[in-house]
Amino acid sequence: MATEILMPALSPTMEEGTLAKWLVKEGDTVNAGDLLAEIETDKATMEFEAVDEGVIGKILVEEGTEGVKVNTPIAVIGEEGEDMSSAEASAPAPEAAPAAEESTQERAKPAGDTPAQAAPPAPEKDGERIFASPLARRIAADKGLDLAQISGSGPRGRIIKADVESAQPQAAKAPAAAEEAAAPAAAAALPAGPGADAVRKMFEGRDYEEVTLNGMRKTVAARLTEAKQTIPHFYLRRDIQLDALLKFRSQLNKQLEPRGIKLSVNDFIIKACALALQTVPDANAVWAGDRILKLKPSDVGVAVAVDGGLFVPVLKDSEQKSLSSLSAEMKDLATRARDGKLAPHEYVGGSFAISNLGMFGIENFDAVINPPHGAILAVGAGVKKPVVGEDGELTVATVMSTTLSVDHRVIDGALGAEFLAAIKDNLENPMTMLA
Repeated sequence: MATEILMPALSPTMEEGTLAKWLVKEGDTVNAGDLLAEIETDKATMEFEAVDEGVIGKILVEEGTEGVKVNTPIAVIGEEGEDMSSAEASAPAPEAAPAAEESTQERAKPAGDTPAQAAPPAPEKDGERIFASPLARRIAADKGLDLAQISGSGPRGRIIKADVESAQPQAAKAPAAAEEAAAPAAAAALPAGPGADAVRKMFEGRDYEEVTLNGMRKTVAARLTEAKQTIPHFYLRRDIQLDALLKFRSQLNKQLEPRGIKLSVNDFIIKACALALQTVPDANAVWAGDRILKLKPSDVGVAVAVDGGLFVPVLKDSEQKSLSSLSAEMKDLATRARDGKLAPHEYVGGSFAISNLGMFGIENFDAVINPPHGAILAVGAGVKKPVVGEDGELTVATVMSTTLSVDHRVIDGALGAEFLAAIKDNLENPMTMLA
């Protein structure tokens, strides 16, 4: 029987992609695991494998096509000699992919589900379990909707995002209905910038180059806009003296030189933050729509600049790893991030992130929280500054400015201050991180 090959969700944030290159042609016989195509996601170019064996009967989307929605049929596969015309005729248009975001959320799970995707347990109706996607359950919980009152339009009656978004307010419990009714109006009130045509008119007669956004830049723009509009940021700042750390690092690097290991200041910062998350466990948390998830391991993300955007690879279980292990892992992740070779599970998750611009000479800045993280630490350059010593004497020290951006829904002021103090204590007393 002829079946459709659908545009896959190859990253957790992918809603559409570019079919960069077909690795097969019509009439080719393929087996499960054979490479079918190269697809450009919002993060990287990835290879797409066949899950069934058969003959490629018809290619529906030509290579080089941009903006192909997730779940859009891109080819038809069947048995040799089979008539594929019926499958081709039933293929929906690219825009008819209401479950694109659903697929993005669900198919990303094997690579490591993000904490924000956690949803309430599936409810039951008349003793029978209601089938709904995790995203649909979370949206329903946020809106106070009763899934038992919603009809699903997904496969086998599964409730998907579009179903809960279009559900009538009457489906919600009465006390919550009035509150939820105001939500769409509030969302609609969010200011939108001028459109492309309006901006072009502002610069008529001026010389400029128009740069088309790639998938990564679109995703960065969307996620950071969402972060600044929906996350109540507040900021905590501390200066950290680095002289003891720099001396200790120099001694360690001399001892590690025969092994080809060279620790950076950033390696110490990662370790200091990982241990601080254990010291202040309530800060090791993320916002999950209608609840807070407190993590036990220290999974620390580190922002890495790449052409056209950025990645935030996650070093999992960082509190358990040695400085040399963290250093090697970070170098590997950063290299593969710049080459576009990270797997989705390597940049999904974590409760906290670090953004270090000190190597560019930036002394201080405020970083934007990467959802669903509860906080991000902005790290500036170490600079020689006059300081007052404990004995009251004026002296010179190497001082690094740090700013902790905090999601106030997850971490309150006093807790954030305690967490930042733990980071500072670890960095100013580096030998304790080896205990």
